[in-house]
This record gives sequence, C-alpha cells and structure tokens, in this order.
Amino acid sequence: MSATLIKEVKEHFLKKFKTSPVLIFSPGRINIIGEHTDYNGGFVFPAAVDKGIAAAIQKSDAGKCTAIALDLDSTIEFELDKLKPSKEGSWENYVFGVVAEIQNRNKVIGDFNIIFKGNIPGGAGMSSSAALENSVVFGLNELFDLGLSKTEMILISQKAEHNYVGVKCGIMDQYASMFGIKNNALLLDCRTIESKPYEIDFKEHQLMLINTNVKHSLSDSAYNDRRSACESIAELLKIETLRDATEEDLEQIIDKVTPENYQKGLYVIQEIERTQKAAKAIENNDLEKLGALMYGSHNGLQHQYKVSCAELDFLVDQAKKNKKVLGARMMGGGFGGCTINLIAKDEAKDFGKSVSKAYKNKFDKECSVYFIKLSDGTHLVK
Repeated sequence: MSATLIKEVKEHFLKKFKTSPVLIFSPGRINIIGEHTDYNGGFVFPAAVDKGIAAAIQKSDAGKCTAIALDLDSTIEFELDKLKPSKEGSWENYVFGVVAEIQNRNKVIGDFNIIFKGNIPGGAGMSSSAALENSVVFGLNELFDLGLSKTEMILISQKAEHNYVGVKCGIMDQYASMFGIKNNALLLDCRTIESKPYEIDFKEHQLMLINTNVKHSLSDSAYNDRRSACESIAELLKIETLRDATEEDLEQIIDKVTPENYQKGLYVIQEIERTQKAAKAIENNDLEKLGALMYGSHNGLQHQYKVSCAELDFLVDQAKKNKKVLGARMMGGGFGGCTINLIAKDEAKDFGKSVSKAYKNKFDKECSVYFIKLSDGTHLVK
C-alpha cells in the first residue's frame, strides 16, 4: 500500500473540503491463471497487489456531491436523485454506477465528497476500475453505516460496471480487490463466489509484469463475442455454463459449432482444469509445474481463444528463451496489457532490461516492467 498516495489524497481533501476524511485503500489485482473462465462459471486464481487506489471520502452539506480524480485533474459535481450514465468511457460512470446500485438496494445515502488517486499502471489489465468501484462502495458503506457485507459490496461494484460502464465483466476483479490476503492467491469458484486462499512461497522466484503499453481496439467487442460464443455452446449442451462441460461433451456437438467456436469452448474447459492444477502445484510447492501451466494458458489464449496479439506473444516467446523464467502468459482480457512472468529473483532485473531492448527494436515502442507483491484487499486506513 502506498503511504504517499494516502497522504496526498488526505491533504487534498483537507485543503478542498476543510474536514477530515475517511481513508480507504483498494488494490488492483493480478491473475496468476484462469483467464476468461470467470463468466463461464469456472475457477480463477487472482491476488490483490500492492498497487491500487487511495480514496478520501466524507459527508457533504453542500447540497450536492463532488468527486475528484487527482490523476486526471478532473472534477465532477452531481446530485443523488439525478444520476444517469455520462458519455461512454468516462471515469465518473464507475462512481455513478456504484451510487445508483446502492440506491437500487433501497439503501439511503446522503451527499458526499470523494477524492482519489491511483498508482495502478494504466492499460495493464490490473483492474483499476474494480479498485475504484470497491473504494467508493466501501467508503459509502462506512460513512452511512449501510451494513453491507463485502460480498454485497462486490456485487454492487460488478453491477455498476454492467449497467453504467457497459462492460459485462465477471466477478473476479472486484472479488480479488476486496478479499485479497497478503502473500496469498485466491482460488475463486466463480459459480459459488467462494474462494480458498493459497499462501505462495515464491522462494528464489518472484512475479514480474511486463506491460506491452498497447491496447488494440478489438478488446470490448471481442470480449462480448467470446462471451456469447461460450453461452451458445452451453445452450447447445443444455448446461448452465461451460464449467459443467467436459472435452467429451464438446465432441458430441462438434458438427453443430464452427471450428473457431469449438476451439474457444475447448480452451475454456482446459483452462478451468489448468487453474485447479495450479492450486495443487502451489500446495505442493511445485513452482516448475505452476510455470508450465502458465505457458499452457498462454498457448490456449493465443491459438484457441485468439485474444492475444503480436506484442504479448513476443514477450512470452522472450520468456521461453530464458531458463530462469519458469512461466509466462498474457494476463487479462487480451489484445494488449501485460504478461505475468514467474522468474528467478537474481535474473529479474537483467531480463527486464534485455526484453525492453528487444521489444523496442521489434515494435519501436517501450514496454514497462513492474515488480509486485501480493497484498491485502480493500480496507480502511487508520
């Protein structure tokens, strides 16, 4: 958690609103394995990280609400009874959405002011949106004594994204950000929304993210396409989600789906299995096995689910050439964002430098390297 971020939002709040705020830190997340399995009722393996969003929030008697995004130097004022989504892609929809979903549950909140700032790298697929949503719902729950459980809070955050942002996201991002446990990854069952924490001893290894710094425009439409392909296969199989399907089941309908969609369905079934195997590998302290599963995940995302891109594939290929990288894969929705790498600590800096150079030569742009630690979920800062 970044003490400087907390200090900064607190000072801004005191200066602007002349009153002492409630302080919240809500982390971003990584996902070790289990990509595009969440909306298929499967398993994912996320963890909260030590980068996130700091928020300062307090009641207002100004007859309106004010929200300030310090990063963007952007301020909005709004009234609680006149909420509607603003233009597509604007940050305030995350705030409006959370407020609207709280009100939909017949919970009464009053006017408030909020200032927030984050240090989650933009476009890295580390769920800054979920961190923001969670910080707002957590703060309002605290201020107005709403009595919401953490599970209710993440469902509010998810609905905000569905109804105000227009992204039909699964529950993983909000869950990992809210429920994260230091030094643990969470094997989350997306059907029951229950998780089991697995403490990870990385020993001589660590996690490293490499951001391609690209976001190809395909991402949102392709996400919705993949989602409906999976739903139509489940429908053909007369099951709730692909979580309930086996490879044998899928073969029964091979002549009823396109070869492309067959591969997408196969990927999801295999990825759900890989994710459960990854938990076993961690239980057995078998980092080599975990790494191999990560490579397998990327291979499926690249060739079967087809959500990778040249930049991501290049970074994973670079990792494969280095014996000290146990595993690597693209992380997140795809078409850009980060790779996650499991690498020997003594190799990390050198690998970061050599990959950055190779990437610059190949694509004539910079990639960014981040080191992260697994941390606690959304919490009050005393």
